Formats: sequence, C-alpha cells, structure tokens
Amino acid sequence: MVDIDHRLEAIVEQMLEKCISDGKYQQAMGIAIECRRLDKLEEAIMKSKDVQKSLSYCINVPHSFINRREYRFEVSLVATDLDFNSCNMFLILLVDYNSSYFISPSKYYGHVVLRLLVHVYQKLACPDYLSICQCLMFLDEPQHVASILEKLLHSEDKDDALLALQIAFDLVENEHQAFLMSVRDSLPMPKTLPVVAVQAAETCTAQRENTAGDVQLTDETDPADAVYAERLTKVKGILSGETSIQLTHQFLYTHDKSGYLILETNEQSVESWYSQLHGAIIYANAINHAGTARDEFYEENSVWLSRATNWAKFSAIAGLGVIHRGHLQQSRSLMAPYLPQGGASGGGSSYSQGGALYALGIIHANHGERIRQFLRDNLRSTSVEVIQHGACLGLGLASLGTADECIYDDIKNVLYTDSAVAGEAAGISLGLLFVGTATNKASEMLAYAHKTQHEKIIRGLVLGIALTVYGREEGADTLIEQMTRDQDPIIRYGGMYALALA
Repeated sequence: MVDIDHRLEAIVEQMLEKCISDGKYQQAMGIAIECRRLDKLEEAIMKSKDVQKSLSYCINVPHSFINRREYRFEVSLVATDLDFNSCNMFLILLVDYNSSYFISPSKYYGHVVLRLLVHVYQKLACPDYLSICQCLMFLDEPQHVASILEKLLHSEDKDDALLALQIAFDLVENEHQAFLMSVRDSLPMPKTLPVVAVQAAETCTAQRENTAGDVQLTDETDPADAVYAERLTKVKGILSGETSIQLTHQFLYTHDKSGYLILETNEQSVESWYSQLHGAIIYANAINHAGTARDEFYEENSVWLSRATNWAKFSAIAGLGVIHRGHLQQSRSLMAPYLPQGGASGGGSSYSQGGALYALGIIHANHGERIRQFLRDNLRSTSVEVIQHGACLGLGLASLGTADECIYDDIKNVLYTDSAVAGEAAGISLGLLFVGTATNKASEMLAYAHKTQHEKIIRGLVLGIALTVYGREEGADTLIEQMTRDQDPIIRYGGMYALALA
C-alpha cells in the first residue's frame, strides 16, 4: 500500500468539485473513474441533466480508454433492479467484446460499483433493455437474457415485442453458439399454436361447420397466448441463426455480381499439371462466391476439376462448403456424393471424403448443433488420417467456442495417435473448440507439443493454443511469456500468434 500525500488528494478533490460545480460532468466522471472515486462518479451522474446519457458515457469510457482489462471490468459492472417472476434480479454488465465468461464481482470492485449503478438504474422509468441484453452476453448470463426477452414478448405493447426481436438479432450478430443455445433453451415452449396456425385451424373449422352443422370447435385458444406463441417462435428462430442466415443468403444471391471470365481464362490457359494455379483458381472461386450458393463453376468445369489430386481435391470439395456456407438444412444432401459411405472408409477418395467433412464444418460454422454428432461419428469410425484431418477441422468449426468436453475427448484421441496429418488438424480444432476461453487445457496442449516429434502437430497445437486466449489481453500474459521463452522455435512462433490474438 502506497501512502499518498493528503495535499495531492486535496488537489484532486478540488478539481472534481470544480468540474461538478461548473457542469463539466463528463470530465468529472472521467477523473472519478481514473481515481476510482465511485462516490464522485455517482454524484456526477446524478447531478447531470441527462442521467441516461451519462450512464451511456460511463459504459463507453472504460471500453475505449482504460487499457487494463481488469479495471475496465470493475468500472463496467452495471446492474439494474427489475422485477421478473416476482423476484429481484441483478443484471451485470461487462463491457468487453471478447469476454463471454463469468467474472465474480467480488474479485474486483464489483460490489461497490454494483450498488452504485443499481441505485442509478432504479431511478430510471424505462430501463434500456437493449443495452443491458447486449452486454449481458459478456457476463455469460443467458437465463437473465431469456427472462428479459420473455417479459418483452408478453408485453401488450408491440414495440416491446419488436425490441425483443432486435435484441435476438444483436445476440446472434455478436455471440457464440453456446450462449445462443442457452438463451433459446431457457425460453419456455409455447403453450399454444402460433397465431398463424390458429388462424389456419379456425379456417378449417369454419369449412367443416359449413359442411356439417353438428361439428363445433372444442379447443378454445386465447388470442393473447397465440400472439405470444408466434412471437416466441420468431425469437427462437432468430436465436437458432436460421433467420439471419436466410436473410443473408437472399441478399448475397440477389446481389451477386461476380463473373467467371477471369477464372475461365486462367483455367483454359494452363496445363492440368500446373497444380499451384489449379488450386488458386479453386480458392478464388470459393471466396468469390462465398455464401451465394452459386456453384455453376463446378458444374461447367467438372472435367477440369476432376484433374485435381490429393490435397487439391480436398480443397476443391471444401470450397463447396464456402460457397454453400449457412445452408444448414441442405448441407448433408449437398455434400452426399462426396461424404463417406457405409463408414468412413467407404468408396471414393479419402481426400474427397475429408474435404466433404471439412465442408460440412464450414457450412455449419458457429451453428453446428445439427451436424456435430455426424462429424463425431465419422471421426471415431475411421483411422484414415486425411479423413480425420477433415473431420477434426469440420468439428472444430461446427463446435466453435462451445468448450464441449465430449468433443474435446474425441479430438484429443486423434491427437494422441501422433499422426502428423491428423494431429495438425486436431491441434487447430482444439483451439476452435476453446476459442477465447483461456482454458487450462492449453497447458495439456503445450505439454504434448513438447512431447511430439512431428513439426506439423506442433504447428497445429501452437495455433490452437493461441486461439484459446483470443481477446484475453493481459490475462494471456503468463502463457505468452511461457511460449515466447521456449527453446522450441515453433512454440516461440506460436507465442507471437498468442500475443496478437490476445
């Protein structure tokens, strides 16, 4: 503890008082935050002419100007006292885009800031649900978000229902799939049919009544319940990602201005043995038509594409996943000609099969609930390293950020076979699975990187380790220090990845 001269404290106190008395509330709030004077922060907020604007300023200041992540959490903790299901619930705000995990308020100065801003929010007639829900995801509180959505959906005000839909869209735009699934699963199942289905049922009933006078509708449906069911169905559809994906596909398809002239000119100007350009054209076509579902180039140049061998064939099939990214319902049928048949060692090239499994992961990236089990089954049923390579990469993308322990065990089993090709993909896949979580599994990955003799596996592992500390800022300092001082140059190179990603 450092003793501070009371005269210096007096200077700061006088400056704070002068800012408040002169109406320079934002300056006062900035000084109060820097000095950790939460009492003066509260005073500046409460005396300002626009409390809501001042709160917004307090939210933005830590995120924009405070370099240390831990103190930014301290200042950014916000709570509101709202009545949901007859109980008071504190909603804690953590303003840091990449922090989807729980931070205990007591670890920092949470309790003090919590009491301060709860007191401020209690004075607001209309809490800002949008801002609260956008930031609750950083605390990893899906149940609280679900409670707010449910409250808004039950409201008789149509604007509240629209706000709930907007909150759902914002969550899908910014959150990982584990959080979205938790919010969706925390919402209740509708007790009645959506209003559209109710209207259809009423039409059918009316038709029956016209043909048979003794038939009557026995089920009475409350219109309010039907409207709520319709709203709930829409929100769940948004949280699943399907609504956003459909809108994106529609936009990309209708606004696609790409052409094939350059690709076809290059395709016709080189010999089939020129594999480098062959691969480059495949990549360019995939990126050029990403998400558009426009795969005409594959159809029109099937003979030329069939000349691809080994990893070029793997990339060509994986490119289809880029083109059809987000087509969740049709993914299996789209890739069926290339997927393993009758077990992972079925007919067809192993490179095509591995590329197809990778393509499924690309299609379902961050929305892999439907495809994860299929990829796991294929990963566990094969010993072909190329197929394992594609299955690992696909599974990592489909399980992005979920930190699923069962999937971790499946990928780890592939890693421990010490196959260079499969092990490289397994290391990257583990990073995708635990991206941004700062998991202690990184130490196990680092230990195996020291143990294995395969350079490919080491490269995959260090990239995976770097992904685990994505956005963790100074929280990754220990790991970065350990990696950058390692004797192995590849691990030191991975430490640079970790530094940049953190």
